[in-house]
Amino acid sequence: NVGEGPICSSLLLSEDSPTFGHRTLHTTPKSIMPEAQSVQVFGKKKTATACAFAKQGRGLIKVNGQPIENIEPECLRLKAFEPVLILGQDKFANLDIRIRVKGGGYTAQIYAIRSAIAKSIVAYYAKYVDESAKNELRATLLAYDRNLLVADPRRREPKKYGGRGARARFQKSYR
Repeated sequence: NVGEGPICSSLLLSEDSPTFGHRTLHTTPKSIMPEAQSVQVFGKKKTATACAFAKQGRGLIKVNGQPIENIEPECLRLKAFEPVLILGQDKFANLDIRIRVKGGGYTAQIYAIRSAIAKSIVAYYAKYVDESAKNELRATLLAYDRNLLVADPRRREPKKYGGRGARARFQKSYR
C-alpha cells in the first residue's frame, strides 16, 4: 500500500529509540570504522601557503591533484623533491601526501611545497611511528636546510611616499 511502511530502507523504527513512533535514521557509530592515520601541516613562504595532508598509503605525492613529477617550472622541480631525496624514498613508501597550494609566485609556491612535505613527514613520524625516528628525520632535515622545517620570517617591505619603492627615493633636483 502507498503511504505505509518506511520511506527508505535506511529509515527504521526502534522501540528503544527516544523518538519511538517517529521515523529515525540509524547510522553506524564512528568507533566501528577504523580511523585513517593522517596529519595536516602547513608550509609557507612569503604569501604562498601549501597545506599538506599526509596519510597511510603507497607513496603518492600530489600537488593540486597532479603528481609532483609534473611541477612547473622544471628548473625548480628538484627543489620540491629535496625532502624526498634527503630522507630517501623508503621513508615515503607507505605515505600518501596531498598538497593544496595557493598564493605567491611560482618560486614561493615551490618553497612552500618543500616545506610542507618536510613538515608532514616529521609530524606523521611523531604521531604514528616513534619519537627517536622523528628526531632522526628532523636532525637530517635541519642539517641540510633549516628553512625546510622553520618558516622564513622575511616579508615584502611596504612602499613609502616620496619614491618608487620601500627605500628608493625620487631623484632630487635644485633647479
